[in-house]
Amino acid sequence: MEAFHEKSQETAAVETEAFRIVGMKKEEAVNIRTKRKKGPKLPVISLVVLGAILAGCLIFPFLIKKDPSYMDLMSANQAPCRQFLFGTDTMGRDIFHMIWSGGRISLFIGCVSTLISTVIAILFGGLSGIAPQWADTLLMRFTEVFLSIPNLLLVILLQATLGKPNVLSVSLVIGVTSWASIAKVVRTEVRQIRGSDYVTASRCMGGSFLHVLGRHLTPNFLPAIQFMVVMNVRSAIVAESTLSFIGMGLPLETVSWGSMLSLSEKALLSGSWWIILIPGAFLVATLMSMTEMGQFLQKELNQKESNL
Repeated sequence: MEAFHEKSQETAAVETEAFRIVGMKKEEAVNIRTKRKKGPKLPVISLVVLGAILAGCLIFPFLIKKDPSYMDLMSANQAPCRQFLFGTDTMGRDIFHMIWSGGRISLFIGCVSTLISTVIAILFGGLSGIAPQWADTLLMRFTEVFLSIPNLLLVILLQATLGKPNVLSVSLVIGVTSWASIAKVVRTEVRQIRGSDYVTASRCMGGSFLHVLGRHLTPNFLPAIQFMVVMNVRSAIVAESTLSFIGMGLPLETVSWGSMLSLSEKALLSGSWWIILIPGAFLVATLMSMTEMGQFLQKELNQKESNL
């Protein structure tokens, strides 16, 4: 009986194996989960360079007791050496001290002017996005006219109107002339989300424009403009440097990267390459790092939208 049972099991196994081989085909498991695209790589080098420059601008001015605008005419046009690490300019000022103090001024102008332009853009774009169609059209036509005017021309005109430039006036002038492109993006985002239930409920409950804008709208469109905000900081630093280069920016006694580059003509005539090269290198490194960060944020935003 046991032999018959074992023989039956062997026969069934053979038949099963034969059936599996002849009549069934084993399929490989298919992974139906879609693979997400890899996100953009974080620009580590740009972050390190930008962090080092920011740390130097914040720390060195407090560690160095010497006035960066002090003129030592006996040491004018000194090449980089042990005493003057980055050399001196045509007026005998130590470029090493000027780099860090001037960088703090340039970065301050970039951040303050960007804050001003971002606030104006959010208010203007939010108002245009919530407003009726006729008011929205009118506000957008004004924005397009504003964008058609060269930005540098507006900056020079406003700065000439305000009189003698200083750090705050330059920041204000650059800020009130660089909001239009961000406002158009804000307006587009607000028009897409203004019909949401939570926005409608807030307005029905008596929420003011500023309450709805700050509490419900801004957190939703802020990721869409963060890369533009970073690029605005870069553009503001470039604008300040351009103003100083053409003689409309900060005075020479106020040290900034732009005012240092305003001495480039005298430096070229005297062959003092370090007066141009060193401040220019710091300025270019900062601008390139900010550009990389802005591009990274833009790619990350596009990646999130494609995943959705």
